[in-house]
Amino acid sequence: MQHLAQNSPTIRYLCQRDRHLAKVIRMVGPLDYQLATNGYADLVIEIVGQMLSNKVAAILIKRLEALCQPEITPTTITALTDDQIRSIGLSHAKVGYIRNLTASVNAGTISFDHHVAMSDQAIIQELTQVKGIGNWSAKMYLIFSLDRPDVLPYEDLAFLQAYGWVYKTDDYSARAVQKKCRKWRPYCSIAARYLYRALDNGLTNEPFHLFK
Repeated sequence: MQHLAQNSPTIRYLCQRDRHLAKVIRMVGPLDYQLATNGYADLVIEIVGQMLSNKVAAILIKRLEALCQPEITPTTITALTDDQIRSIGLSHAKVGYIRNLTASVNAGTISFDHHVAMSDQAIIQELTQVKGIGNWSAKMYLIFSLDRPDVLPYEDLAFLQAYGWVYKTDDYSARAVQKKCRKWRPYCSIAARYLYRALDNGLTNEPFHLFK
């Protein structure tokens, strides 16, 4: 279990750099999170969740986990037919993407054990060679599986929703978000976690007030 509190050096740094984020951090409070440990399953789950609401994605993921008992692995996925995977509610395209990832892992093109020693950009480059895995999926993997500290997920709709709430903007262009969030470096992922938690906790349902 990972724990972030206001007295930690990382959080103090972010609060000094960005008063808007500092307010969000105070609103959220201490943040605990568990790292995912099955890189392959994490990426399969990201593929399932592409372009879906969290609620719908969670339902489909539970169905896939039930098919893949005891867990989602290249072996359990390979043992399933395309029709079985599609039966949980996935499109032909997503079944193909999962097959592409599985083939790359089985062929050794992707080795999760090697990622610990690789740079963020090298991992993104490796993963996005697989059809069906784009920058969004690769960044989610970097943040939630590898706990890389400086990943800015400006492709993610949930992140952008919370970002727009904090900064009262509807300019979600990559350039604008990167410019605004440059002050977070080298802890963009940590800042993003607080925005995600603010969204999950329903804080974004009310207008953000910096001084209230």
